Amino acid sequence: MEAEKEKPVVQVAVRAMKKEDYQKVYRLWKTIKGFGIRSMDDSREGICRFLQRNPTTSMVAEAKGEIVGAILCGHDGRRGCFYHVCVREDFRQQGIGKAMAVSAMRALQQEQINKVCLIAFKKNEVGNSFWKSVGWTFREDLNYYDFVLNDANITTFQ
Repeated sequence: MEAEKEKPVVQVAVRAMKKEDYQKVYRLWKTIKGFGIRSMDDSREGICRFLQRNPTTSMVAEAKGEIVGAILCGHDGRRGCFYHVCVREDFRQQGIGKAMAVSAMRALQQEQINKVCLIAFKKNEVGNSFWKSVGWTFREDLNYYDFVLNDANITTFQ
């Protein structure tokens, strides 16, 4: 029986996302299977607008100068919301997703936000399993609706 190779321990730092991180974050998004990227909202301009509105709450995980995880997080003054939470496949199962989520939640608490939500595609087995494993509650008591205001904001899936 062949011995299982251990992953080398790589130091990962979680910090607030900056607009200068956009290109690296976008490249990461493009590697995530099943990930939906919106043509306008996820453009450089869209993300910079989001970060300007929410300068402290979005996070990246960085290892050796590479962004290996990202989470967009913002709030409306009442409730926070996570968007585009991802960890590069070869860095999963190391606590990076949880560390980013905790950092984002602490940033929300600093802004006096007391609750946070997220949306995960039903087919996203990895993500749904992760959120349940770290103590998030799956809501069966509500329906989620949306209404498209701009048909030019097209979503493409990786």
